[in-house]
Amino acid sequence: MKIPFLDIKSQYLSIKNEIDVAISRVFQSGQFVGGEEVKIFENNFAAYHGMKHCISTGNGTDSLFAILKMLGVGPGDEVITPAWSWISTSETISLTGAKPVFADVDPEAFTLSISDVERKISSKTKAIMTVHLYGQSCDMGALQALCVKKKIILLEDCAQAHGAKQNDQFVGTFGLASSFSFYPTKNMGAYGDAGCILTNNDELALKLRRFVNHGGLNKDEHLMEGINSRMDALQAAILQTKLKHLDNWNEKRVIIANQYKEKLGGMKFIKLPTTNSGNRHVFHLFVIRSKRRDDLKSFLESKGVATMIHYPCALPFEHAYSGFDYSEKDFPVAAQLQGEVLSLPCYPEMTEETVAYISDSIAEFEKH
Repeated sequence: MKIPFLDIKSQYLSIKNEIDVAISRVFQSGQFVGGEEVKIFENNFAAYHGMKHCISTGNGTDSLFAILKMLGVGPGDEVITPAWSWISTSETISLTGAKPVFADVDPEAFTLSISDVERKISSKTKAIMTVHLYGQSCDMGALQALCVKKKIILLEDCAQAHGAKQNDQFVGTFGLASSFSFYPTKNMGAYGDAGCILTNNDELALKLRRFVNHGGLNKDEHLMEGINSRMDALQAAILQTKLKHLDNWNEKRVIIANQYKEKLGGMKFIKLPTTNSGNRHVFHLFVIRSKRRDDLKSFLESKGVATMIHYPCALPFEHAYSGFDYSEKDFPVAAQLQGEVLSLPCYPEMTEETVAYISDSIAEFEKH
């Protein structure tokens, strides 16, 4: 049996007619950058979240960078972000000239440790960029209270958490602004790169629209220096089609995650992911922990099961940040996760039989 880590082709085939119609519509229009398709997607994605503004971009990394730049983050500033995440959040902070300050994460939820965040706040802290990792919301109530108390800007990276909620409120709606990535592997992925920003702040939204379009809203208008980061119409049409299916796909991910938990619950050598009270976890990734991680990964590969490691190296220990001279003692949880996390296949098109095969294979490994 061969089980891929993700099956984007099967998802396409499940909505092939809708996608093909959307793509054909764009080709017939002859408008491939911006235009009506992008406006429709922006309006509907904002409405889905109950937000005023959605600013589309070329990718999620550009979204993060644009937010920071338009908030005036720069040299002399510090922005706190998780030690356990993908590099987009920290690298965009550095690219503004500011300093990324890493905070450790909660060992159960993998999201920011609020207590460590509080320890890392200094007079230079301008913002906190939290990440809703693997599909689960960070503790936004505590973060909001902390940011209000310390007069710090709260920003959200929602690249892995499309449709996730905390206490019935969507992630991406708690902070001043939030970033989404639509990389093809996401819960709602494009067929190429794409991203967007959500905000309720009118002034910030206008600045962002200008910045990602060479500094102006219209052709040959350059009110500032900006970047070229625009969503193309094809991706907008595809994402608009997929938005109609997002809730259903997320529910299927939850079902698959629960099947895993039921079948793997009694195994002592692995630790299953948890869902914090009040959260709607959308399981972009189903991440287990095991001190026998590498051997388990190899065994599953021998059984035809593809797995991945998210992530093999915590951000503070990446070569890009070697100049900070961090040690594992500085981030004990993130340091431990490096050698233990393993992502199992988890996508809407999986069958219960597939989950059972993977679970049975893990049980077989346990007996070795």
